[in-house]
Amino acid sequence: MKSIFALADCNNFYVSCERVFNPGLNSRPVIVLSNNDGCVVSRSNETKVLGIHMGAPVFQCRDLIRKHNVW
Repeated sequence: MKSIFALADCNNFYVSCERVFNPGLNSRPVIVLSNNDGCVVSRSNETKVLGIHMGAPVFQCRDLIRKHNVW
């Protein structure tokens, strides 16, 4: 019997999950932070355009977050 592997790459997964439970976040810039160190682990497409990078610590992008009202 052959082994079968699958890889699912979900774009903006955690942001999409948040938007399911809070539709008011649709079409808004949204980031999701990690629990232990406050790094960006998920970004909406609106946030990517602003230049907030994956894995960035929140203290490095705090000015952009405030300026663009990122959730």
